[in-house]
Amino acid sequence: MTHTLSHSLLLCKLSFESTIFTHGLPRPRNLEVALEAEASLRAAGVTPATIGVYNGVPTVGLTTEQITELSQVDNMDKVSLRDLPVVAALGVHGGTTVAATAFLAHHAGVKVFSTGGLGGVHHGASETFDESADMTTLAQVPIVVISAGVKSILDVAATLERFETLNIPVIGYGTTKYPGFYVSDSGFKVNYAVKNTDEAAKVINARDDLGLPQSVLLANPVAEDKQLPPEELEDILARAWGEAEAQGISGNASTPFLLDFIQRDTKGRSLKVNIDVYRSNVALGGQLATSLTK
Repeated sequence: MTHTLSHSLLLCKLSFESTIFTHGLPRPRNLEVALEAEASLRAAGVTPATIGVYNGVPTVGLTTEQITELSQVDNMDKVSLRDLPVVAALGVHGGTTVAATAFLAHHAGVKVFSTGGLGGVHHGASETFDESADMTTLAQVPIVVISAGVKSILDVAATLERFETLNIPVIGYGTTKYPGFYVSDSGFKVNYAVKNTDEAAKVINARDDLGLPQSVLLANPVAEDKQLPPEELEDILARAWGEAEAQGISGNASTPFLLDFIQRDTKGRSLKVNIDVYRSNVALGGQLATSLTK
């Protein structure tokens, strides 16, 4: 594993996953968003560390040229933690998921990671055992992950139960309402909230003082004036699940199908929410990275 970050002042760094621009957003918007996120952090005095696999090399701190190249590659591997040794041995490119990004960030000494939405428990997991590796990885990687909750297509209640079982603390930023990615309130609550990034930094430092191994999840809801109307999203999801069942789509194929259905049904408005969510989490991550240097 290589990285381009100095080990001095590593607290004032913020890591990103690469799947946001390799798999999550359409071209050319994907590259624009990736470079905009890096530029906004530099302007705030925080060093961005975009993480991905370039020619088989897990890299913390991709260059602008590398990000540009990865954003234009077709049929790239989506790399979770289990895939890292495979793509490294084969020498291929890869966009890193939350699990792989969190692992690589921690091993490079970067403490804060901003993403859009987390993976979690899928509907029907009691029969399919379909759960994201994000959860078990975050139970073993002591960083802080900022997200707007888990994707609305997931089983939010079951996901929160799994976080509890895995001893992963979930803290709301300014709210105890757990966000639902496209909406500010998933309908579920969390036990704790922090008012600002200085309070969040105290939680992280206390976790480290105790020697606990798990991530802290900071749930940052999308602004209400930028969310999809909750009633509309509920209707879309019901129709999306119905269409998936009618077409016999299940398992790993469900997530891309459902997300594509939402994007098409909202005529691209969900994509705008996705970008707004990411911008907000990047900004909050930069503030938290700064608080951790105090």
